[in-house]
Amino acid sequence: MATYTTEIASDKLVSDNPIHQRLLKAYIAAKPFVKGKLLEIGCGEGRGVEILMPLVDEYLGLDKIEEVIDTLKKKFPHAKFRQAVIPPFSEIEDNSFDSIVSFQVIEHIKNDRLFMEEIHRVLKPSGTAIISTPNIRYTLSRNPWHIREYTAKQLEDLCKTIFKKVQPMGIGGNAKVWEYHEANRKSVNKIMRFDILNLQHKLPAKVLRWPYEVLNRFNRNKLHKQQGSAVTDITFGDYTLEENPDKGLDLFFVLEKNSKSE
Repeated sequence: MATYTTEIASDKLVSDNPIHQRLLKAYIAAKPFVKGKLLEIGCGEGRGVEILMPLVDEYLGLDKIEEVIDTLKKKFPHAKFRQAVIPPFSEIEDNSFDSIVSFQVIEHIKNDRLFMEEIHRVLKPSGTAIISTPNIRYTLSRNPWHIREYTAKQLEDLCKTIFKKVQPMGIGGNAKVWEYHEANRKSVNKIMRFDILNLQHKLPAKVLRWPYEVLNRFNRNKLHKQQGSAVTDITFGDYTLEENPDKGLDLFFVLEKNSKSE
């Protein structure tokens, strides 16, 4: 039986629904941009496989967790999956894929520049990559699972050193989404008021992961109990693709490689 951390978010836990739907929206928003051979970096438990695989000729998913990969191979026999710790993208040749998606991954990568360089390397000329990551403007507390988080400008500056065409956007939401986010913010602030020494920013990440998990799960369950349908009724349709990335809870960037190898 799988153990779902708050970092992963599950479609099987009702208290995770707003986060699950927010992550699902990235796959819906990516549909117009994918074609041909598709690589997903950090496929997780396959949240987007059924959404994107019918739109492409081939699908390859990479993830670091072997057990997840084994399960996905059985669930989606027509797709390909490979266990990999990245970057670099070992055993993947230059100019191999027409499309790449990588959602909620780059914030976990120590060498983010190498990560982006590898995406560029394995893309075919004129290929498109789509990445998402939390917008630090709306982060409620330090996430000890993340190496870093980005403003829209920080991510754009990184991408523009590697890709010639960068389209910054964001995953935002309607009133239902922002009401949930505001309730979440207030609830987190009540918890964080006990951190009078600001330990969340002083202690090593490994030390913070267990208390973060316990408190985050407690908070999500509390919000579900208090708000009921306001939590369970949110769907990916309540999330919006915003042209202004600063309006997004998540940053959503579309990157295009030149028609000739750079």
